[in-house]
Amino acid sequence: MTIFSVIRRPKWIRALLLALLIAAIFAALGQWQLSRAVTSNGPNPNATTEVVQPLTRIATAGGGTYEDQDGQRVTVTGTLMAPDFSIISSRINGGVTGYWVVGRLDLDAPQGTATQTSVAVALGWASTKEQAEAAADQLNASSSFVSEPLVGRYVGSDGEDTSDAQGKTAAGFVPSTMSVSELINMWKDFPDTANVFGGYVVASTPLAGLAAIDSPIPQRTTELNWLNIFYAIEWVIFALAAIFFWYRLVKDAWERETEEAELEDAYSAPGSTKS
Repeated sequence: MTIFSVIRRPKWIRALLLALLIAAIFAALGQWQLSRAVTSNGPNPNATTEVVQPLTRIATAGGGTYEDQDGQRVTVTGTLMAPDFSIISSRINGGVTGYWVVGRLDLDAPQGTATQTSVAVALGWASTKEQAEAAADQLNASSSFVSEPLVGRYVGSDGEDTSDAQGKTAAGFVPSTMSVSELINMWKDFPDTANVFGGYVVASTPLAGLAAIDSPIPQRTTELNWLNIFYAIEWVIFALAAIFFWYRLVKDAWERETEEAELEDAYSAPGSTKS
């Protein structure tokens, strides 16, 4: 008797199907853990980010900036508000460190909507502080701006500038990060009831006298969660163990029956004596 004669029995075929089902469940759990082990930082750098979408369609004022929103090219219609133009330092353009001129854009509200909605915008780059301040001062001296569509890339807010915490209250303080929360505190007479987008828009076309801000297609980067990979390996081991456990049961049954058959043959042989 061979082990395959035992395997072909309906009892062990049913046991094999059960073991395969359990192994498939364990393998599926391993695949799920493996999918969670690889995380993406930033949106997919496919052409979807380059299809211009209305800002209000891809993001919600008052909320954070999610992965599928960060880097999306958008269009937004509103009014740039004076005197809320300012500058941001430590901005690199083409490998050169300079300054951004930034401001606040109040969105055109649908008729019947009383709540103000605003978004921070980066309007252009200058190589020197003097040039950036001159551009911001000129914009702040203007009484109003004609409402027109602004096209740019929607980007998640930076963290607050912690390089000079005490100097934030000093006159002439220039932040080095594009932090939406910090800008809100700098905006004049900004109502507490207003809604503000969690990210900001980098304008594709700069204002006069400024250079366009480098805003390339976002690149996808990945990170590995080794704990999830370890769990995935565990589930694979469990799946293999289910098959191995079935095999051991079959082999034990075959060895037991083989041993019993050999004993039976020995007892039934001529001249043998049963005790």
